[in-house]
Amino acid sequence: MHLDHDPAAPPEDTIDFADFLRVDIRVGTVVAAEPFPEARKPSLKLRIDFGPTIGVKKSCAQIAALYDAEALVGRQVAAVVNFPPRQIGKALSEVLTLGFADTEGRVVLFAPDQAVPNGSRLF
Repeated sequence: MHLDHDPAAPPEDTIDFADFLRVDIRVGTVVAAEPFPEARKPSLKLRIDFGPTIGVKKSCAQIAALYDAEALVGRQVAAVVNFPPRQIGKALSEVLTLGFADTEGRVVLFAPDQAVPNGSRLF
């Protein structure tokens, strides 16, 4: 597996549908966001509400190049919720907020185009 942000990169190896289902991607609403100046790349610390089953989780996201912290509050985002927590500098990231690289390598958030219930799973 390689993490290549180049749109011309070849696709990953074929996986079984069961492997895909093991990656738990959910929608949540950003309830708090703040700058994360200690990060190596322009980042924000997010608190995302995934509903009553999963709750509010923390994420460190490399999205500060395109997003202001204040403008993210109330916005829905997608995240992988079943990775183990990861220490990012002095912050703990509990979920992986998802996005795509634009032509300049900045992260554009992946989110539904209409509101859905927090905790909804991608399928």
